[in-house]
Amino acid sequence: MPSERLVPVRLARVVLRDGAEQQWIYLQEVEGRRGFPIVIGNNEASEIHRVLADETLPRPLTHQLTLAAVEALGSKLVRVDIVDLKNNTFFARLVLAGVQENVREVHIDARPSDALALALRAGAPLRVAESVLEQARTDSAEDALADDDDSGAPPPSAGPAPDAPPESD
Repeated sequence: MPSERLVPVRLARVVLRDGAEQQWIYLQEVEGRRGFPIVIGNNEASEIHRVLADETLPRPLTHQLTLAAVEALGSKLVRVDIVDLKNNTFFARLVLAGVQENVREVHIDARPSDALALALRAGAPLRVAESVLEQARTDSAEDALADDDDSGAPPPSAGPAPDAPPESD
């Protein structure tokens, strides 16, 4: 059975709200308009913000430490794949190379928010399964995450749940 097509995506938008328990990211296909939001936690949102702002810290935090450990063990994060969406939850995997001789790739299950933070830090590409993209798509970061009233209310939904987009964990 052939494997499902994986579509290259990019981080199109990050929505950070002070004092909110949930933050939002929006992924969009590299060569198209399809995309979808993911709810993420504050720690992952902060790490994504640090990477995008090119901020350095005097001591490594969890994502920096994880990537340093992967690299110290002779491996490299080559990409992140978002592979499933079940019960309103996204599932991702880290794809590592160079871990063992005679092993081309190693796949590690991960929350998409952590995987995305690591991918951004490592400069690794992101991909999403075609079925996940079709299930969760909203096609516009502006439409999916628009909230001009600054009330703190969540943006409109995507995916199977009518009240909120799928979460990463």
